[in-house]
Formats: sequence, structure tokens, C-alpha cells
Amino acid sequence: MNVALPPAPQGPHIAIIGAGASGVVMAAHLLAQTRAGFCVSLIEAQGNAGRKLGRGVAYSTTSPDHLLNTRASNMSAFPADPAHFLRWLDMQRLEEKGCEFVRRSTYGAYLGSLLQPWLGSEPIERLRLIPEEVLALDDLGGKVALALSGGGQLQADYAILATGHVIARDTAGGVIAGAWDMPAPIDAAARVVIIGSGLSMVDNVLTLLAGGHRGQIISLSRRGLLPRGHGPVDPSEIAAADIPWGQPLSHVLRWLRRRIAARVAAGGTWRDEVDGLRPHAAQIWRSLPIPARARFLRHGAPWWDVHRHRIPPSSQAVIEAAIASGQLRIEKGHFLGAARGRDGQITARYRHNAYAPETSIIAARVIDCRGIRRDAGKNASSLVQHLLSSGQARLDPLRIGLDVDAQTQVVGADGQPSPRLMAIGPASRATFWEITAIPDIRLQAARLAERLAQRATAAI
Repeated sequence: MNVALPPAPQGPHIAIIGAGASGVVMAAHLLAQTRAGFCVSLIEAQGNAGRKLGRGVAYSTTSPDHLLNTRASNMSAFPADPAHFLRWLDMQRLEEKGCEFVRRSTYGAYLGSLLQPWLGSEPIERLRLIPEEVLALDDLGGKVALALSGGGQLQADYAILATGHVIARDTAGGVIAGAWDMPAPIDAAARVVIIGSGLSMVDNVLTLLAGGHRGQIISLSRRGLLPRGHGPVDPSEIAAADIPWGQPLSHVLRWLRRRIAARVAAGGTWRDEVDGLRPHAAQIWRSLPIPARARFLRHGAPWWDVHRHRIPPSSQAVIEAAIASGQLRIEKGHFLGAARGRDGQITARYRHNAYAPETSIIAARVIDCRGIRRDAGKNASSLVQHLLSSGQARLDPLRIGLDVDAQTQVVGADGQPSPRLMAIGPASRATFWEITAIPDIRLQAARLAERLAQRATAAI
């Protein structure tokens, strides 16, 4: 069925694919470039329409127990206006005003508010919201053409992939619930197995406990590492010249440990050094050869993640209390699979290590919280499958995501970056690594908007 599209825009037209946090922040930065006169089409699949603008996976939660993992003071959508979110909070009649860590649902409302000034308030429509899925995208030479799920086609000067995290396909026939699913309620006394021990595990435990769950919760993880909690922090000033560029990864990690030890001895904390290194993380990642990146993913990433991606003190207190009471058990092991029996119960299989015998756990629910590093080829959307098969894009060597250059341009099968197709946010993590949090995404969006504005004004 053909779906009628809004009238063609006047001015440089940019299509943003994805209306989650990355897409909305990108749109806000483009529309703020008043000299360029950008018109933006923000395209989100109809199946996600209920999440509303900016919600995506991260901020579509309605649970009051799901808080931001970053302080509100660092969550402005605009790097040049760091107090923007705090001012918005001050104007809302919210009980959490002044809280250091606010609800993620509140932040989702903030993201949605960013585009309100451009929704139908101008004589020339500069923002169009299109509730469809993009099935294919092709470079026509000077334009890009997007094939939409409703049967129509959209043309734009540029297209930006803001498609968020790679979501794992269900390969267990519904036996294993996804980290953000909302399955039917279970007996409050039943056992739950959670695969993984990171941030999404914390979210699921908080949800279960807030709902009155009394049964045992087992978090199954290869290393059994838990996210550290936020605390006082005074980020160190680490200059680029201080970093041992070109050295083996083991040398870089020893260098960081020495800095942490010195900082602690001087009265600081490990958080000071981790946060001080944050502005350089993407450049360090890009400087590593592929074998070193692979080693980091196997051995270093879990340790970095639990120190870098921290949880609010209130969330940490709930998790620690659940562990102390025995209701939450952290079990080290490698997950092997799960199957549902005739009685409806699920048997989860795992092995403590390569030499240990297989062990089984019976549970009423198994939840997959293994994080966001998924094979981008095996779990590709229809659009990404088209881009790969047509040679307009390629996966990075580690299959984390699409190959993107330092200017966010998508690299084709021929090794050449596209001047008209870009990727931002988690869709670009294969190149930028630390590009999953708002403080990093907003800077990336601001820089891309500025580059595109320079192109547009130069063409006038």
C-alpha cells in the first residue's frame, strides 16, 4: 500500500534514520544551524511509534527505578550549553528536580522536547516525522533515495544512520526473553536466570524487586563482574601527549594502573583517572591495530566497562542488599543454551570453565542481558542487509558494526567513504567505541552538523 508522504522540503534535505536519542539529538543540532536552512526528515519504524521521540531502547522505560547512569549535570544535548538539561528540569514540576541522577523516562521527555520548536510552527516546514521503516537506500549521485516500508520513496541530499544498538535476533524460539522485553508476569516466588551482569542486568533486577519478586535471581556471567557505583570524582587532566601511543595494549593498561595508584596515594580515586581518560578513548581505540582491538574485547573490555559505565548509588545499594540477602546470586560461567520443558519451566545450561562439567539451572524465566556487542552481520536490519549486499557499506573486521571513517562517513565495500551516507551514535561504535552515552553523542552530532552546514553554505 502506498502511503502519502508530506510535501517535499525546501532547502538542503537530510534524512535521519532512527528517532531515538541519537536521531533526535542529531536533528536538533541540524535544525539549530539556521544559516544552512536544513530540512530534516526523521524516520522511525511504525512499530516503535509508541516510544515517542527520543525514547529508543534506553529511554522508553517507564520504571521509576531506572535512573540515568550519568549525572544530570552532564546530560545536556548541546556541548556548547552544558546547563540546557538542568534548565529544562527547573521548568518542570517534577519531584526529582535537583536530584543528581534522574529517571530515564524524564530524560526521554527532555529529548522529545528538543524538537518541539520545529513541529508545525514555521511557514516552511523544516522537520518531518515519517513513521515508516527504511528498507533500502541508494546513492543516485548528488542525492540518496530511500525506499520506505509503506511503498513510497524519499529523496534527500544526505542520509544519517542513527539506528542505535544492534539488537540480537531471537534464536531460541521465545524461550529467552530480551533485556528490554515486557513478558507476562510470573510467580513472585519463581527463580529467574539473567545472562550477564552488566547495566541491563541491574535494570532487570531493579524491576523484579520493585514488583515484589521474592524468588531467587541468578546472574550468570563469565567473569561475574558488576558495574561499580558512582562516587565523588575530580577528573584528572590527561593530555594527549601523556598517553603512550603506539605501545602494546598491555603497556597502556599498566600505564593506566600506575596513574590510578598514584592518584589514590594522593587522596583521589580510580574514577578520577577513568574519567580523565574518557575524552581520549575513541582516539586510543582507533590507534590500536585490529589484533589489539580483538584482544581488548576478549580480555580488557569487561573490566573497562564496569569502571567506565557506573550506576547511581541508590541502584548500587539495592543490588548489594539483594546479594547480601542471598536473593541475588552472581554465578560465574559460560552460558550454553536453554530449553523449555513440558511443564513450562526452562532449563538453562552453563559451564563454569572450559574444563568443568555442564551444569543446569531450572527457572521460570531466562533473560538475555549480555549487552550491546552483537554480531552486526547476523543481527542486521533490512536496511543494513541492503547496504552490505549492495556494497554501499561493509562491516568492520571485528563485526561490531558498520565501518565508518573518522568523519562518520560510511565506508563501502571498495574502501571508499560515502560523502552522502553517515552513521552516528551506537551505529558508529566500530570506529568510535565510546559513543554510546549522550556526552559523546552530542559532541559527535554537533561536529557533523557543523561540517554539513559548511558544505551547504559553501554551495550557495
